[in-house]
Amino acid sequence: MAQRGRPPGPERVPFPLRAEKAIIDAVKRCAVADLRSVNAEIEMLLREALARRGIRIKPTNQGGEGGSDE
Repeated sequence: MAQRGRPPGPERVPFPLRAEKAIIDAVKRCAVADLRSVNAEIEMLLREALARRGIRIKPTNQGGEGGSDE
């Protein structure tokens, strides 16, 4: 039987987020424009912000743990 759901990949950690409605609405618009989910869009925005600050993210193995290299 075929496996359903998310394909194997890096572990995702649930994280509650509170933000102004205007920010969430803007992220939703960006996600639609980029054909991504809101969660994927937030992850991309965080990666871009970290890269601008010079913080590298270590590559992760299939199902492995990631981390930052400050």
